[in-house]
Amino acid sequence: MNPIVNQLVTGFEQGAVSRRQLIQGLTMLAATGGAMNAVAQELPFKSVRIDHISRQVTDMAKAIAFYEDVFGLKVLNEDKPNKIARMGVTNVIVSLHEKPPAEIVDHFAIAIEGFNKETVTAELAKRGLKTEENLDYGFFVRDPEGYPVQIVGG
Repeated sequence: MNPIVNQLVTGFEQGAVSRRQLIQGLTMLAATGGAMNAVAQELPFKSVRIDHISRQVTDMAKAIAFYEDVFGLKVLNEDKPNKIARMGVTNVIVSLHEKPPAEIVDHFAIAIEGFNKETVTAELAKRGLKTEENLDYGFFVRDPEGYPVQIVGG
């Protein structure tokens, strides 16, 4: 919470934040600070970004050409035996997998700080969740609807 208070006070001192805004901000922080800290302590991981989206396609060559021509992505790596192409500019953002059924996003990946497979597995087990691992989704957990959410390092 200190960085937020510091930002408010600095803004006030520099004239960017009015006295009223300063008081409102500090009041809001005081009112919600305890609840925010309690939530932060309960969370096992800090998510830092969506790592990539995985799409199933019927024609790998056409799909690659589309993402190259329209979005300027390039193939960063391929798993030809399993018909997988990972595309991006510097980091993979789209993973294409040639297999049925097409036209679906089969999973997405969330990157977390300090990723350690054993620690993540233990933390999720405390919450009654089972991790899985396979070629299609990598290391993942299923959300309440059964949708696979891959977990990677951030």
